[in-house]
Amino acid sequence: MTDLQALKTFENELNEIVFECFDHLTALELGQLMTHEALKNDLKIVIDISKPNQQLYYYACNYTSPDKGDWVRRKRNVVFQFHTSSIYIAEKLSKDNATLEDKYGLSTKTHVAAGGAVPILVEGVGVIGAITVSGMKPHEDHSFIINTIKAYLK
Repeated sequence: MTDLQALKTFENELNEIVFECFDHLTALELGQLMTHEALKNDLKIVIDISKPNQQLYYYACNYTSPDKGDWVRRKRNVVFQFHTSSIYIAEKLSKDNATLEDKYGLSTKTHVAAGGAVPILVEGVGVIGAITVSGMKPHEDHSFIINTIKAYLK
């Protein structure tokens, strides 16, 4: 897959995970589904569902390291900054041979371009928050979120 194909794939998949509505109960249900999948598959991940100024759901599986919370925050900030998935930004920067700091002036202390954060998209509204996972490889974190949201929306 070329860089452009990967970018188009990451862009298109966001159209498949649009919620009709999203509230605190939705965050709880989705968070519990994600937690159940993580425990069933013995994943050592952190799961976060947040609005820009409010954390709605957080779970750290057994044996996750304390730094995963910081990875979550930095990935989530990329979604809030660009209103797209963190893996899309990571791929775009890789294609352009650039960093967040070079291209946008964003510090690595506050932002990280790595897969694992996806916008919460609501039909007719747009981005209202982010769902973030950290603990696996960036592409796996991203796929886990996308697949779980698709399962939830069915």
